[in-house]
Amino acid sequence: MPDTEHRLIAGFDAGQTHTTCRLATLQPDGSWQVLSEGQGTGVSHLAAEGGAPRFEAALGSSLRWALDAAGLPANATLYATGIGASGIESGSTVQEQGTHLASACLGLAQQRVVVVGDECTALAGAFNGGAGILVISGTGCIALGSDGQGHSHRCGGWGWLLDGAGSAMDIGRDGLALSVQMADGRLPETALRQELWQALGASSAQAVKAAVVAPHFAAAGFARLAPVMHQLALGGDPHAQAVIQRSAEALAAMVHTIAERLKLPEPAVCGVGGALHHLSVLRQGFSRELKRRLPQAELQPPGGDACSGALRLAAQAALR
Repeated sequence: MPDTEHRLIAGFDAGQTHTTCRLATLQPDGSWQVLSEGQGTGVSHLAAEGGAPRFEAALGSSLRWALDAAGLPANATLYATGIGASGIESGSTVQEQGTHLASACLGLAQQRVVVVGDECTALAGAFNGGAGILVISGTGCIALGSDGQGHSHRCGGWGWLLDGAGSAMDIGRDGLALSVQMADGRLPETALRQELWQALGASSAQAVKAAVVAPHFAAAGFARLAPVMHQLALGGDPHAQAVIQRSAEALAAMVHTIAERLKLPEPAVCGVGGALHHLSVLRQGFSRELKRRLPQAELQPPGGDACSGALRLAAQAALR
């Protein structure tokens, strides 16, 4: 093995708002000892305008903070790295681009760099590299499973314009869709219309239409309305309850599909993400529906986070 300085590995969790870098020293048996963490800037899709420089800036800034927190010099040499980044699809040209950029930015040979989607590092962290199914429900939604033997399957995560069922975005969007149907008389009015429009700052269906097509509204704009829908559901609004129940069913359906594909009759399941964490009606509905579809499934908290999963990939790359 190389000397101590050259056994420094890094795991990155690169999201759209910020990037976390966790530094560790690799041990001879393949385990690692965490040294520090640092946070830097966020990333955007690599194919988007400015995506490449944002990716490099996110890695560089978070690494500098982590090195400083560990008391290491800014020019300390990494031996390997694992990076989970938003928008990276396995086998794509974007993944190749990310690997090339990370290699150049961090001064590493490409065989010492693993760049994957952040859902992959979250899965590796949640089950410590073993079998299980991870559901991430936040602004968007994706589910990913592994049988622990090298096989994986993914459901969802195809972008908010195509596939948002189970996400905060979908809950907010479906609520607004109901509100304009109430406004033009297709549905009897409930508190849903007034509450959503107030949160949106709109006074008419025309204003709602203008708001949702405005630049930068997109998925995040709809997702910001999910907590309003949640409060309406808690208050007994039948439309809000039905919308959230559909999302709960969509989450359970993804888990069921992955369990069948990977032949996991009694899967360990972790549900994470802002929507599942903050919306108790969604979380409880998901648990009930999962138990109905997969009675032997076991809901459990994740064993580790995305940075843990990224460090696991870094250690594997280091030992190749």
